[in-house]
Amino acid sequence: MNMTKKLLASALAISFAAAGAAVQAAEVEGPKVEWRYSMWGNPRAFTAGLEFLAAQVKEKTGGNFTINIGYGEQFSKARESLDSIKLGAVDGSSFCNFYSPGKNPAWMVFSLPFLPMGDWNVNQAVRMALHEHPALVKDMDQWNAMVYAAALLPQYEFLGKGKPPRELSDWKGLRVRAGGGIGDAMVKLGAIKTTTAATEVYTGMQRGTMDAASFPYTYAQAAYKIPEVSDWFTANMSPGTSSCPTAFSKTSYNKLPPQYKKLLEDLKPEYYRVQAKAYQDIDKINLPKFKEKLVEIVYTPEQLAQFKKVAAEPVWNEWVAANKDKFNGQELIDLILKIAAETPKQQ
Repeated sequence: MNMTKKLLASALAISFAAAGAAVQAAEVEGPKVEWRYSMWGNPRAFTAGLEFLAAQVKEKTGGNFTINIGYGEQFSKARESLDSIKLGAVDGSSFCNFYSPGKNPAWMVFSLPFLPMGDWNVNQAVRMALHEHPALVKDMDQWNAMVYAAALLPQYEFLGKGKPPRELSDWKGLRVRAGGGIGDAMVKLGAIKTTTAATEVYTGMQRGTMDAASFPYTYAQAAYKIPEVSDWFTANMSPGTSSCPTAFSKTSYNKLPPQYKKLLEDLKPEYYRVQAKAYQDIDKINLPKFKEKLVEIVYTPEQLAQFKKVAAEPVWNEWVAANKDKFNGQELIDLILKIAAETPKQQ
């Protein structure tokens, strides 16, 4: 055998070996499926779980099942995520409950102020349980959507420009970006709320059309570069959180073969672990930078107790009353409090 034939034989052997390895790499056999998933912003801690999921389904199916993430609202506007799912423009999308409260009224329970969801274990347990509640499922059904998993959003904190609000009275008259019940709580302090989309906050702060903005601490604040246009940040206000889950089109999901559905379910525990770790890791990087550049505001226990008295239960009660003809809001609040009390805290 001459050298050319030897090289050809060697190349063919390598090709066959590679092909065999590719077949073996497909732990889950199945048809070609390509999904479009809409996401606003750039890759960040918030998207870590989704990126893990996309990488895993591609690897375990040998490239047959792919989830293409369209960052920067490439596939859909942030406020139109549920609309895009219903129209069939995307196979999945993350959506934030407070961007369009009327589209998912029961989901607004997650944005009520001062719910005890600061612990990571509690955070996950509460969200997973409420996703199964008929009121929240009904909200999704009208958009032909189903929630795959929660975004384990940390507690929110504020960044702002100008005079640091060291006293609760200092919030009076400030224009703040705060959605849902957190926004309602700030109104109780005399602030003026807006629900500006995350991607628009930097410009608003820069131009002075808003004085402060609440974001999940600290990953989202840094991801949207809000510290660059801020003078101060709150470190322990913890006014609440929100809900921005990973949602799939029911039509797209139902078309999946059983083995792909099982794969998605099997990956869910690790999806949550990856998320929580991403948030915790980025805090270790961001917090020292915040403290170096910005004025840190730490409220006393007495101040926090006063804030809760003014803005927690009154907002809860108003929300329950406003939605009494749609669903039992008190039942949702009670369920959160029950799960929070029963769930072992993270060690």
